[in-house]
Amino acid sequence: MKKRMCILLSLLLVILAAGGCGKEEKKEEPLVVAMELAYPPFEGKDEAGEPTGVSVDLMKAFGEYIGREIKIENTAWDGLIPSLQTGTADLVISSMTIRPDRAEQVDFSDPYANALLAVLVNKNTDASSIEDLNQAGMKMAVKSGSTGHLYAESNLQNAELMVLPDESACVTEVAQGRADGFIYDQLTIYRNWQKNLDTTEAIFIPFQEPEKWGIAVQKGNSELLEQVNAFLKEFRENGGYDKLEETYLSEEKKAFDELGFQWFFDLADDTDGEEE
Repeated sequence: MKKRMCILLSLLLVILAAGGCGKEEKKEEPLVVAMELAYPPFEGKDEAGEPTGVSVDLMKAFGEYIGREIKIENTAWDGLIPSLQTGTADLVISSMTIRPDRAEQVDFSDPYANALLAVLVNKNTDASSIEDLNQAGMKMAVKSGSTGHLYAESNLQNAELMVLPDESACVTEVAQGRADGFIYDQLTIYRNWQKNLDTTEAIFIPFQEPEKWGIAVQKGNSELLEQVNAFLKEFRENGGYDKLEETYLSEEKKAFDELGFQWFFDLADDTDGEEE
């Protein structure tokens, strides 16, 4: 009898242990965030090759807000939206502008930042305005699929477009004189102008409507989208963006203020997304 009781107790302990393991296995998986780590200080890598930047810190703060681990996946630009559609990523944040064509494929959060366009021009190019670049014989470098690419297709139809896969290639073409200009966001243009003062100049385009950047989720994932929007509101109210500016963008903030440019995190009261 005692032997039988011992066997039953042993079986019970095994069952309880198995049940405990099952609960452990049901622990929530990390939230996978896809971004292209090629646009510092928003999305980049540190000296050890680890993800760093505004977007990385923003997502880490979001992970703390919802109590989930965040896993950053470095993803090529063209693979960002497909990563949501296939379910390999839960979120995309990569300085991506909210556009109607993209909103047909994914759902966007409320805007968290805005940006405008500028042009990096070769010093030997006879151009002092965006209109000067819209001439036959002018060669404009654009990053494939970017807002600058779309803007150039609509507004620089007389120029020849050089469509390249990334911004570094576009900057090289301008700095070495093979392209007259490169149209992209103001921060990228400002930074590359500062790196290439001997060979380039910057032209800032007036009278633009700011682009709005959003965080994307898989179409129909309303629960996650509501969490993101609630987080963004609280993060702004608690001064989170001020800390990001101090960490990553203090020099640029000062320069933008001096030049009279609208700042990334100075969003209007409305949250309607516009077009990258």
